[in-house]
Amino acid sequence: MSSSSSSSSSSSSLLSPLQLPMKPIPGDCGHTFFGPFRDRLAYFYHEGRDKFFENRIQKHKSTIIKTNMPPGPLIASCPRVVCLLDAVSFPVLFDTSKVEKRDVLDGTFLPSLAYTGGHRVCAYLDPSEPKHTSLKSFILSTLSARHHKFIPLFQTGLSELFNELEAQISSKKEAYFNTLSDTMSFNYVFRLFCDKSPSETRIGFKGPKLVDKWLLFQLAPLGSLGLLPNLLCYFEDILLRTFTFPFFLVKSDYKKLYDVFYEFGSSVLDEAESKFGIERDEACHNLVFLAGFNAYGGMKVLFPGLIKWVAVAGQKLHKKLADEIRTTVEVEGGVTLSALNKMVLTKSVVYEYLRIDPPVPFQYGKAKVDFVIQSHDAAFEIKKGEMIFGYQPFATKDPKVFENPEEFVGDRFVGEGEKLLKYVYWSNGRETEETRAGNKHCAGKDLVVLLCRVMVVELFLRYETFEVESGAFMFAPSVTFKSLTKVSS
Repeated sequence: MSSSSSSSSSSSSLLSPLQLPMKPIPGDCGHTFFGPFRDRLAYFYHEGRDKFFENRIQKHKSTIIKTNMPPGPLIASCPRVVCLLDAVSFPVLFDTSKVEKRDVLDGTFLPSLAYTGGHRVCAYLDPSEPKHTSLKSFILSTLSARHHKFIPLFQTGLSELFNELEAQISSKKEAYFNTLSDTMSFNYVFRLFCDKSPSETRIGFKGPKLVDKWLLFQLAPLGSLGLLPNLLCYFEDILLRTFTFPFFLVKSDYKKLYDVFYEFGSSVLDEAESKFGIERDEACHNLVFLAGFNAYGGMKVLFPGLIKWVAVAGQKLHKKLADEIRTTVEVEGGVTLSALNKMVLTKSVVYEYLRIDPPVPFQYGKAKVDFVIQSHDAAFEIKKGEMIFGYQPFATKDPKVFENPEEFVGDRFVGEGEKLLKYVYWSNGRETEETRAGNKHCAGKDLVVLLCRVMVVELFLRYETFEVESGAFMFAPSVTFKSLTKVSS
């Protein structure tokens, strides 16, 4: 009787509030060694990323499944994950009372700490670790102190970018946006934190290439050129995902970056020492990571993606955006924060881009305790220590939340549509929630949204419409401008 009562009590405690049926998590991870190879070949080459998840949802009739995620052996000894593929289950990854975010930024493996000067930078820390609060507070303070520079510095960079776009289209009939965007992004980030153009320092115009190499060597096991299944793709798989790339190959490049941020970011580092008690060397490595990995690395994906989706939306939306933007700027007397906040369609377009194609598509966390998670139609038990993986594009394109989820709807978040913003998860948190020192919400969340809005505004203050060709390369969309129609004087 006692045993039966105990069992009943345990089972009752696992039931979800909606009394959804408890089910075992479906999925086949296969052999400890060969299963991860099978899954990563399917993920990168035989099926492709989205099809990989779609096929398993259909096979198991569930949006919560078990599978392996890259890179697998020999880089990651335990690639098995519980995979969340709907809007209901995904937010558990934001709940740091249930999920630990220690060393999970890049998933099931941690790049050598040599890439960050031997330090576990803020992005690798769980909020429960004391150092997380001081480092994130330092980052938030650094951004807050520079808020008055956000718009004017970016406008300067955009003006230079658009001038170069026009020149290349005039001479070559097309212009590759990514390279120009990378240069603009690095210059913006460096000027923001160091009050100096990188061209005036010893790195000159090499900043983007230095950071690109440093990023690639850390993230290579998660990337692919998108090759078709053949001998070449298997060679790529072995090359990228058997061993991590050694730091010594980029040591001199990283030292150049560290040295210029140490020299010209002195005011930022002074505050880290005096106000937050962070040693100067550790603060500088965190600053390089913030500027290079978080900011510039994010912008490499963010801005080409934004341009791609606004272009896809077509001339009808372009006309509506241009009308709203020009009317508001004229009434407000410029591109001010007040003006931007009144551009409801422009804001919606940015949110829709972040919904349909979030720049960081993956989230990871490790279960701190046993708990129950639910999808739309079932409940499942997660065991302490299990790695949880969320594929963001499936959560933010959940057909049970969003109508026509695969379609870019520019005005989706206008009016009553604003209520759906709580399901936009691009920033390691809900769009409706604020970043704090005690959570893992992106420290630059509001800045990202602001810069995207400014880019759209400046684009349609200068042009009526534009056309691009887009593809994909490694982690980012590739965008080539084919035409720009300037505003008639």
